[in-house]
Amino acid sequence: MTRRILAILATLGVLSTPGMAIAAQEMTMWKSPWCGCCDAWANGMRQAGYRLTVENREDMSPVKKQVGVPGAMEACHTAVIDGYFVEGHVPVEAIAKLMSERPDIAGIAVPGMPAGSMGMGDDPNARYDVLTVGRDGTNAVFYQAGVR
Repeated sequence: MTRRILAILATLGVLSTPGMAIAAQEMTMWKSPWCGCCDAWANGMRQAGYRLTVENREDMSPVKKQVGVPGAMEACHTAVIDGYFVEGHVPVEAIAKLMSERPDIAGIAVPGMPAGSMGMGDDPNARYDVLTVGRDGTNAVFYQAGVR
């Protein structure tokens, strides 16, 4: 790309990631101040073009409760984007899909800390599910990481 095209994309807030383009969107993330894997996930979100505000909390329970993350879906960090929560090591592609499809759900989650997920080793071949969390507490597979 020429510098002129890159400047136009930056002005419009569209940034490239491998295989896709996303509009730069604001996201707020809450995490432990000492969590390196959360920092790595935050850096990955920034590299993908999200404008990320990070708020450190020693006690994440009130944040998770406030945004509606069920206990069974909890992971180490919680983010919110455009009215949805994003719990845990959710890959960029799943967030782009969420923003594109805008399903009637509360959010998406990767419970726990799967090895190879973004921030947990960043293995593009790691396989794990990103789950929807419905407003009624139901969940289903939304995206399968590592499945081509």
